[in-house]
Amino acid sequence: MYLCARLIWEKRSIPLYWLLLDKKGSSNICEQKALITPVLELLSDYKIIILGAREFGSIKLADWLCEKKVKFILRVKQGQYIQENNSDYILLSNLGLLPGESFYLSEVKVTKQKGFGTFDIAAYWLRKYRGKQEEEGWYLLTNLGDLKQSIDTFKGRSGIEAMFKDCKTGGYNLEKSHANNQRLNSLILLIAIAYSCALLHGQKIKTMGIQKYVGRLTEYARSIRRHSSFWIGLYGQCWVVGMEFCQDIIIELMRIRRNKLPFFQMGMRARSLILSML
Repeated sequence: MYLCARLIWEKRSIPLYWLLLDKKGSSNICEQKALITPVLELLSDYKIIILGAREFGSIKLADWLCEKKVKFILRVKQGQYIQENNSDYILLSNLGLLPGESFYLSEVKVTKQKGFGTFDIAAYWLRKYRGKQEEEGWYLLTNLGDLKQSIDTFKGRSGIEAMFKDCKTGGYNLEKSHANNQRLNSLILLIAIAYSCALLHGQKIKTMGIQKYVGRLTEYARSIRRHSSFWIGLYGQCWVVGMEFCQDIIIELMRIRRNKLPFFQMGMRARSLILSML
């Protein structure tokens, strides 16, 4: 398995640092520190919020991040015990969180272990939408101090799942490589560079307003955008390269379809703009 720290950007996540582990199962606190420390050093001039899935929902990690004076939002399991105001311990799952509800608990003890301070818990369960319902809500261990900011920020973690799809079936087919650790490490590095370039190129193509030449923008009864910046950047390069193989056909069409000449010319200009970024 491998651990990877990523930067959330454009509803996607850019790999920054990763570790290959010669084992299966969950990571421990030492491995998590080894992953996060280089990233904190790299981004020391920026304000950072660490987002972590349930694997990183450790009170030890939260305590270490507090020592580093780093903001964080770590999802914890609903089977975690908490204690409010010296009352009896209670499971998070027994707090009565229901679909469509949210609440924020300040300065609660999040473990029965001694030696740890208090933290905040932001709880949120997405309401039922179009007949679909999440199996359980979120219980977020955080030190942000605000419910809305905690939930809105943690929603950005969905970019990690989108990035996994891009690196697998949606783009680079990483899962079919079957490489050993040394080659896998090199492959991940190449994909990280290519992925970052595709995202940046896709964003520039959208800024120029020429993404319609790369992919269809809208479909009937579709309310959200069809393609991400990654897809536009990746296939924008394929589009301009593919045009080289049909250059003669394009010139002939421009000659016999004079009424369509302005559209051909706009397409050629879009191709030139994309080529200027390569």
